[in-house]
Amino acid sequence: MLRFKSLGSGSSGNTTLIEGRSGTTTRRLLVDCGLGIRTIAQRLGEAGNAIAQIDAIFITHEHSDHVGCMATLALRHGIPVWMSHGTYTAIGEPELHGLLRIAHHNEAIDMGGAFEALPFSVPHDAREPLHLRCSDGAHHIAVLTDLGHASPSVIPYIAGCHAMLIEANHDAEMLKNGRYPVFLKRRIAGANGHLANAQTAELLRAVNHSQLQRVVAAHLSAENNRPDLARVALAEALDWSHDDIDVAQQRGGSPWIQVG
Repeated sequence: MLRFKSLGSGSSGNTTLIEGRSGTTTRRLLVDCGLGIRTIAQRLGEAGNAIAQIDAIFITHEHSDHVGCMATLALRHGIPVWMSHGTYTAIGEPELHGLLRIAHHNEAIDMGGAFEALPFSVPHDAREPLHLRCSDGAHHIAVLTDLGHASPSVIPYIAGCHAMLIEANHDAEMLKNGRYPVFLKRRIAGANGHLANAQTAELLRAVNHSQLQRVVAAHLSAENNRPDLARVALAEALDWSHDDIDVAQQRGGSPWIQVG
């Protein structure tokens, strides 16, 4: 069994909890630490978990809304931290006292039991960003919070998933007509920036989603997007009802999404 829950997602911070259960064994992976340590502890508690139960941390890339309290959390609780070498150098090679684990594109991480996490490269304006496809052997989920365009290279990693958390950062017209400075608009809309709702929809249409049961739209911009716009775009791409698309909020995250 696999399940995941966003603890909070948006420009102010991103953290996702993934659980894999096999028999009597449950393993927990925390993806990104962009929320404050107290917020993470509180939201883990609300989800029926605790920091002491986290088996590993995975950092997708070096931006502050993803790294956040990683070092403090890992060192205080002795939690191993996976990230790419590029991400590690980009955040200044912090001393993690033996807790650092280097992740590589397309090299699986054994979480214990049948739970496996497979990192894969994505287009984003970071040193060596990696996102994840997780499996319990029979079921698959994907977590993709930051990618600049609907790259064909990510399709094999999200195809056949039963659930996914995927970026739907902005509505193109809202970004174009919004108050952000031109340079920032260009960065966000660029090939290594963030996915517009229409681009996320394009990516969903391009993959085999015959097994897909649940989708969570993530990393929505509070300034340049609205939950209803993201829901409409993604639901239409999948020929689903708008109510079938969940949206991860900055405060409160998402409900538990379970497969298997």
